[in-house]
Amino acid sequence: MHKKHNFGAGPCILPSSVMEQAAQAVINWGGMGLSILEVSHRSPEFEDVVLKTQLLVRELLSVPDHYSVLFLQGGASTQFAMVPMNFLSAGKKAAYLDTGYFAQKAIKEAKLFGEVELVASSKDKDYAYIPVGFNNDKHAAYLHCTSNNTIEGTEIFDFSTAGAPLICDMSSDIFSRKINITDFDLIYAGAQKNMGPAGMTLVIAKNEFLDQAKKEIPSMLDYRVFRDNMSMYNTPPVFSIYVAMLNLLWLKDQGGVSGIEQRNIEKAKLLYAEIDRNPLFYGTADVEHRSRMNVTFLAINKEVETGFLKFAADMGIVGIKGYRTVGGFRASLYNALPLSSVEVLVNAMASFEKIYSDKTVLELE
Repeated sequence: MHKKHNFGAGPCILPSSVMEQAAQAVINWGGMGLSILEVSHRSPEFEDVVLKTQLLVRELLSVPDHYSVLFLQGGASTQFAMVPMNFLSAGKKAAYLDTGYFAQKAIKEAKLFGEVELVASSKDKDYAYIPVGFNNDKHAAYLHCTSNNTIEGTEIFDFSTAGAPLICDMSSDIFSRKINITDFDLIYAGAQKNMGPAGMTLVIAKNEFLDQAKKEIPSMLDYRVFRDNMSMYNTPPVFSIYVAMLNLLWLKDQGGVSGIEQRNIEKAKLLYAEIDRNPLFYGTADVEHRSRMNVTFLAINKEVETGFLKFAADMGIVGIKGYRTVGGFRASLYNALPLSSVEVLVNAMASFEKIYSDKTVLELE
């Protein structure tokens, strides 16, 4: 079967070499005569996988020793509640930056645990930009932001802000670009964008910050419990961690985060250039805040939108239909998506422009 050009925004596209290794491990992992799905998470073989994956995260993101690397479950959506449950104490308030759908979900959950201050929002322009110059109150329990907004197509590129401890949801752009870990007190990210399959959630947190968490927290929702048990307080998502290890090894072979960042910049520039050139399409995010991971754009009318979706599908392009409440198009350019797939999409947009233009001329005649 011909491999599709996968621009889907949910589960990430994985490198073919990772898929092949993972498939083999499901049948017979490492010649053990057992599937990776059957192996005990307490076995030395799997404990080695956890350790290797942690070390790869540290190496690829230059994580300092005074930060912990944790593998949790429940996706970023559980983190929306877990963060305030751990760090929003009585008499304190949590500061949130509202940049779109998932930021709003995090805000909703935080309000269940205490006072929430909305420090800035881009709702006034349908989340087409990232607010800047807002006040980061050093007395707040923490400031929460979403680094990349998958639905709205915006991304934060500058995290240098003094004040409250910074917590960031980096689910959709983790490992896609270089970041300074010490800018953050805690980062969380669902695995299913640039790390591997769904099921695992990465948390990188400053130990000093974790130690400030509230004392009475259910064990399964206490970061310190997972830190003190090598992320294996209970049965971890074995397969997800294993595939993440394979994917991070692949990323290392690609020149690491700095190498993949340059390719991601090239892919995004190519697609945005076509959107800006092609009269049938236009971007939705402010230019200076355009996401490199999730490129959102609209058609000039419904006829173009419907026609191009079918035209693209016929060329093996999948996953470009915009989010259900937004419409239009969204092309996700995650790490494993090759430049050649972006070139196919760009060529399809240019070809469709010619077909539509010729059709319009004939109708006018």
